[in-house]
Amino acid sequence: MLNYIWGGMIIISVMFSFITGRTGTVGNAAIESSKEAVELCITMLGVMSLWMGLMEMAKNNGVLKKMERLLLPFIGWMFPEIPKTHPARQYMVTNIVANILGLGWAATPAGLQAMEKLAKYPVHKNWEKHVATDEMCTFLVLNISSLQLIPVTIVAYRNQFGAENPSAIVVPAILATFASTMTGILYCKWKCRKRFH
Repeated sequence: MLNYIWGGMIIISVMFSFITGRTGTVGNAAIESSKEAVELCITMLGVMSLWMGLMEMAKNNGVLKKMERLLLPFIGWMFPEIPKTHPARQYMVTNIVANILGLGWAATPAGLQAMEKLAKYPVHKNWEKHVATDEMCTFLVLNISSLQLIPVTIVAYRNQFGAENPSAIVVPAILATFASTMTGILYCKWKCRKRFH
C-alpha cells in the first residue's frame, strides 16, 4: 500500500513540475536529497556501530543481565499469564532494554522473536490462530511507546542537519516517552482487566 502512496506522490510531483515549468527544480531536489540520504546513512552507520559496540561491552560486563533482572518483576506484573519459563520472556526483556537505551535497531529483532514465540507457544489454549492475544497487543504497545533514556536516532538526525545543540532533545524525549509508556501501560491494564470482569 505504501508503495502506491509514494509512487502516486512522485507522479503527482513530476506532473505538477511540468505544469508549473519547474522540472529543473525537481531534478535538483532529487539529486540533493539523494546526496543527503547517503550522508545520513553513513552518519547513522557510525552511530549504530558505536552504540552496538557499547551494548556488546555492556553485555560482556554483565550490565545488561543486571538491567534484565531489574525488569523481570515488571514483565511478571505486565504479563501475569505468561509463565516464567516461556521462551518469549527473554526476547521481551531484551527488546525493552534496547528501547530504553535508544537502540531501536537492536530492539526490532528481539521484538520480532518475542512475537514469534508468543504465536508459536500460545499462553491461552483456546487461542485462535492469526488473532493477536492480549499479551501480543500489550507487548506491541510497550514497544511502540518505547521509553527512551537516550534518543540516539533523533540526536544523530539533529546533528546531521546542523542543530546547534543536538542533545537538547534528550530531556523532552525522556518526558514524552515516559508519558506515552505510562499511558500505554495504564490503557493495556485497564483493557485486560475489563476483559476478565
